[in-house]
Amino acid sequence: MAASFRPAADDPEDWTAPGAYPVAPGVLRIPLPLPNDGLRAVNVYAIDDGERLVLVDSGWAIPGGREALEKALAAADRSLGDIARFLVTHLHRDHYSLAIAIRRELGTPVSLGAGEEPSLRIVQQPDHPPLEPQLQQLVHYGATDLVAHIRAARAAAPPHHLDWASPDQWLTPGTVALERGRNLEVIETPGHTRGHVVFFDHGGGLLFAGDHVLPTITPSIGFEPAVVPDPLGAFLGSLAKVRQLPDATLLPAHGPVAPSVHRRIDELVEHHGRRLDQTEAAVTAGADTVVAVAARLRWTRRERHLDELDPFNQMLAVTETGAHLTLLCAQGRVVRVDDEDGLQHYTPG
Repeated sequence: MAASFRPAADDPEDWTAPGAYPVAPGVLRIPLPLPNDGLRAVNVYAIDDGERLVLVDSGWAIPGGREALEKALAAADRSLGDIARFLVTHLHRDHYSLAIAIRRELGTPVSLGAGEEPSLRIVQQPDHPPLEPQLQQLVHYGATDLVAHIRAARAAAPPHHLDWASPDQWLTPGTVALERGRNLEVIETPGHTRGHVVFFDHGGGLLFAGDHVLPTITPSIGFEPAVVPDPLGAFLGSLAKVRQLPDATLLPAHGPVAPSVHRRIDELVEHHGRRLDQTEAAVTAGADTVVAVAARLRWTRRERHLDELDPFNQMLAVTETGAHLTLLCAQGRVVRVDDEDGLQHYTPG
């Protein structure tokens, strides 16, 4: 591939800057814009496979995303027509939807983890209300005011259509053999979503990590249409599975490239260990519902109170608190009792 039109060095201070950044032999990191203020970009990785390219993830199907991808590929003397296939780490629209849009136009095959099928089946239903599984959870968590606010905002918002078409291939554990001899091991890593997968390049010492391991933030857990019973337990189990692999360069979906997957996994495990302790302490101190526990905790690196977050991030915070309480119940550290209305109450174990 030709030289990028931005500086080749991966800049951790501005990893969202548009461009095509060489991060390993035959691999470009291409940050594409997102239409929100929280996460401003998603990394797509273009793997040189001889005459063609293989892209890990695709970006969000918004005009700015497609334009940025076309510009980055053009700087490498490539085009959308040179993409042989998309390997998508998970179903979230900032990873999957642009691949489907490009396939509709050019016929480019799309592969996705088989575990995403239940969620994809739900979102393809024409009458599926967005976020409804999370809102149903929030009712049981005691966040009824937040549910009312989000439902009102959803009703007032203009319709937003995405083509949630099925992939051409459902990925299962195994090896994807590329034309130039690069082999990518497909590893199932449920937690962020039930069907999340990562791609491990043993020969290159690279982990295409999607949202499973992120270098500066902790991934949301279980935020998907087909809700799972213990997303945090699944996530920690997936981290342990990847930790057993040889250490590798971390190629994340959000954030700069990092030198050690192992180091970041250890930090994530430590973070959730502390969070479990803090959650248990909140129950011991008298918080007896999920939303009451979430209100006692602090959020983001700025240590914000729950009510200082915007409604979407309040929803993420409360559902994450629910995931921690579920795991604490499994560990026998707290006890859950549901009242006749389905509201979940917690007491010390």
